[in-house]
Amino acid sequence: MTEMTPIARGVRPFSRMLRLTAPNRADAIAFVLLAGLAMLVFRGAEGIAEPLSRLQIEPVTLDPLYLPYYALRTTLRMFAALLASLVFTLVVATLAARSRRAGQIIVPALDILQSVPILGFLTFTVTFFMGLFPGRILGVELAAVFAIFTSQAWNMAFSFYQSLRSVPSDLDEVSRSFGLSPVRRFLRLDLPFATPALVWNMMMSMSGGWFFVVASEAITVGNTTVTLPGIGSWLALAITQKDFVAIGWAVGAMAAVILLYDQLVFRPIVAWADKFRFEQTASAERPRSWAYDLVRRTRLLSLLFAPIIGLGRLLLILDPGGGHRRATKERPASRISELAWQALLAAAVIFAAWTIIGFVMRTLNWGDALAVLGLACLTMIRVLVLIALASLIWVPIGVWIGLRPKWAERLQPVAQFLAAFPANVLFPFAVILIVQWKLSPDVWLSPLMILGTQWYILFNVIAGASAIPTDLREAAGMFGVRGWQWWRQVALPGIFPYYVTGALTASGGSWNASIVAEAVSWGDQKLHASGLGAYIADATTAGDYPRVALGVAAMSLFVIAFNRLLWRPLYAFAERRLRLA
Repeated sequence: MTEMTPIARGVRPFSRMLRLTAPNRADAIAFVLLAGLAMLVFRGAEGIAEPLSRLQIEPVTLDPLYLPYYALRTTLRMFAALLASLVFTLVVATLAARSRRAGQIIVPALDILQSVPILGFLTFTVTFFMGLFPGRILGVELAAVFAIFTSQAWNMAFSFYQSLRSVPSDLDEVSRSFGLSPVRRFLRLDLPFATPALVWNMMMSMSGGWFFVVASEAITVGNTTVTLPGIGSWLALAITQKDFVAIGWAVGAMAAVILLYDQLVFRPIVAWADKFRFEQTASAERPRSWAYDLVRRTRLLSLLFAPIIGLGRLLLILDPGGGHRRATKERPASRISELAWQALLAAAVIFAAWTIIGFVMRTLNWGDALAVLGLACLTMIRVLVLIALASLIWVPIGVWIGLRPKWAERLQPVAQFLAAFPANVLFPFAVILIVQWKLSPDVWLSPLMILGTQWYILFNVIAGASAIPTDLREAAGMFGVRGWQWWRQVALPGIFPYYVTGALTASGGSWNASIVAEAVSWGDQKLHASGLGAYIADATTAGDYPRVALGVAAMSLFVIAFNRLLWRPLYAFAERRLRLA
């Protein structure tokens, strides 16, 4: 009997493990949900490798029976673009924040890319992607996903970059004193600290993709017209046919889709990301999610993801810099190498400018360039006024929501729906009212520019307010800090870095949205506001590539100047004076 005792002792932990890993009710519910999601993914991916002629044989129709399938196709494209945007953000934004020379290239490049309108990308990328898979739907699908990617990635990249640049100094010093390798620093400090703000900006980027879904699914560039099955192409057809009922069906489908992925994807992620908030005392209120609680109660789901977690730990073990290293300071570059680097950057900029000027001036002249600059000034005035108005409205509301997790939980799907609401749906009402009341399109089409981009400010302010440490808020309450003093010493310093990110992306998005808002149509009626957006939209529709290049170059120039003269100094001020110590 004594010889069997060690065996018996060894059996007990194994049997206990079996009891702990036995499937429960939560596992059954999670299995049904995951199986259903897998079936939807396979159903939505059917036919993407078929010939392009399939789109002509089965054109988009306004039959409501097809709307769930169209909604599924659109949602899959948007999540594919969101995944690509996340990978892009983690790599590019980290490189920009941790390498000064890389930042000198990446940050201006992001300024340019966020200013390039989606039609500008489509003009030069549709043919490229269709050439990769000639005669196949997959090429057009990739073009649509890339177009949605361009409406999501820049906002996420700027958010992650801002978070990495505002890591508290004490945490930064601890990571340096422990000599963490770049990989370990990223996984242990950078990524956790930036996760809460990144999650909110992922939601905003997802909603921003809806704003341009019509342009990404109903593609018209010169003589090339391709319509993919989706809610965007449904809306484009409904607007062309002046079908208010079909527009209502599309809005209803959007609301249902947003509610579903809010419950199944984003709300669980928000609840999970709350544990990464930087604070020294626990918050009394935490965001909740039934899906997140369900996953935590499962027993088998953790076993399914165990290999992935084990692989991540193995990578940390194999990290050559995994051990504690003596902290070293980065050596400043020599004056000669710095001058050589700056000269190389200047040469690259001059070469790019010379190439664009040479391409444009083959068919245009300097008079055209001056006219485009004048149109850009008109659009810039609209952007400035709209950003100021949006800030006055959404900063107080965003702070109020961000400090109350329960209200944030309730209003989260509402904010996502409003942010996702495409301006195209309001075009009929804008056209009808402007024509009926004989209003000026130059003035009354302007609000359409901010419809989709004002939410960048709201979402970032909510993220900033929710990131204010609980101990700081409690200390302010104990010392009786209230009214304007509370805003000046607690709220505004806490949200300011996040607000700068939101305002920067909102201004860039407003420039981008001008191509949709300054040239609207309802059936045969078309209205144009004088501005750079209408110029690019008309040139894209006509397939006039030199004018498209001129318009995009002018927009990029104005956005970069705007960012360098206003937003970048505010970024530096936030990093220098308003950084959590």
